[in-house]
Amino acid sequence: MNLGKWLQSLGLVQYEASFRENGIDSEVLPDLTDADLEKIGVLLGHRKRLLKAIERLGARQLEPEPIEPTTPHVDTAERRQITVMFCDLVGSTQMSTRLDPEEMRNVLRAYQEACSVIIARYGGVVAKFMGDGVLAYFGYPLAHEDDAERSVRAALEIVAAVATIETAAAGTLQARVGIATGLVVVGDVIGHGASREHAVVGDTPNLAARLQGLANAGRIVIASSTRLLLGEVFELKALGVHVIKGFDAPVSAWEVLRETENVNRFEASRSNAPLVGRDQEVALLADRWSDACGGEGQVVLLTGEAGIGKSRLLEALRERIVGQPYGLVRYQCSPHHRNVSMYPVVRQISSSLGLRSGEPPTAQIERLEALIARSGLGGRGVASYLASLLSISTEGHFQDLGVVPSEAKEQTIAALIELFAGLTREAPVFAVLEDAHWIDPTSLDFFSAIVERVPGLRALLIVTSRPEFTIPGSVKAM
Repeated sequence: MNLGKWLQSLGLVQYEASFRENGIDSEVLPDLTDADLEKIGVLLGHRKRLLKAIERLGARQLEPEPIEPTTPHVDTAERRQITVMFCDLVGSTQMSTRLDPEEMRNVLRAYQEACSVIIARYGGVVAKFMGDGVLAYFGYPLAHEDDAERSVRAALEIVAAVATIETAAAGTLQARVGIATGLVVVGDVIGHGASREHAVVGDTPNLAARLQGLANAGRIVIASSTRLLLGEVFELKALGVHVIKGFDAPVSAWEVLRETENVNRFEASRSNAPLVGRDQEVALLADRWSDACGGEGQVVLLTGEAGIGKSRLLEALRERIVGQPYGLVRYQCSPHHRNVSMYPVVRQISSSLGLRSGEPPTAQIERLEALIARSGLGGRGVASYLASLLSISTEGHFQDLGVVPSEAKEQTIAALIELFAGLTREAPVFAVLEDAHWIDPTSLDFFSAIVERVPGLRALLIVTSRPEFTIPGSVKAM
């Protein structure tokens, strides 16, 4: 049994060196326990995966691992565009002088585990742990159309997560991240024994590491190659041009501040290309809009494969009705937040209220109460339920309603439905739920209830999705 290939098949090739350093071969493998794997630094989720894989081997005879042949290596490398992330734990050298070695080991393990979990969540892979450094690839071995965006989202979460790790040392842990995108040759396995790794040949990893060196503690710096792929999805700060060791030409760098607020996905990351051959679909949507403005609310399910132009079709409808009074409400689902309860709803309301992180809760509550008043909502607890949904601190403002979670969920959804209905009294509402195939279960409950309510409202709700999604209720599909 080739241990390296077996680990690679499980997506855990990063542990091959640890296995070899600790004398783990095909003969020892069946006797491994969770405690053994934890001792050599295998993350919890990866331990579970390994133990299941070992169990699947069952009673099958495990052959001794063959000696590596001396025949020439077969070139399996390929040319790919990938985004490389290099993450560093700030001040780890100084910290190691203040902490007991075992305490420092625990800090590094917590840091590495936090990075690994987040990177995996966004479809990246950890290529290598280098002490307090983490090298990760986005776009290899699996490529996504938004790998650059995924890497930045992962970096933002890593910086936030590292700051919450508790240590025996004074102060807060901080990470800094460098990200670069470019063409590389990837896939070759180089080295022998503990030094074996999948190499990336090209200047992209080096650039990511150098940009990490430019970043301040708790900050993320990206190359212009990555910035071009992000559109306006994130708020960036230009850091100017830098002369970087190893690069002949000066390099432009950008600091990532935060995700852009109050902007939809299409406007943030796509250009308004001309719409060709969709006159019939636009006309049909315009008819549905006319019915909605007359008080006959409409729900349309707009389905199609990725990239077919669903969002562009919506923009064409908006261009058709320009000049008419209406309210626009956008709900954007995300592949990275499918398990975050009410994510598209929270994002929409936060955007409409102009909520920003770090803002005093009092100012946020005032704007929330003003929105509730405009919608004609009343009754005990509405502001409290919605503030809780938006994670606004209500200490000193509202009393604890003392309800069980199931009742709180029902009351929150009821308040959201009335909030939506209230908007339609001011003007017709053009509502869009984008990428519903990524919707979380609680949001689906809410929109299922909205579908039942819309026919009596001055509202057009358009749900865009890929073909595999269906929404309950009587919906006109396109």
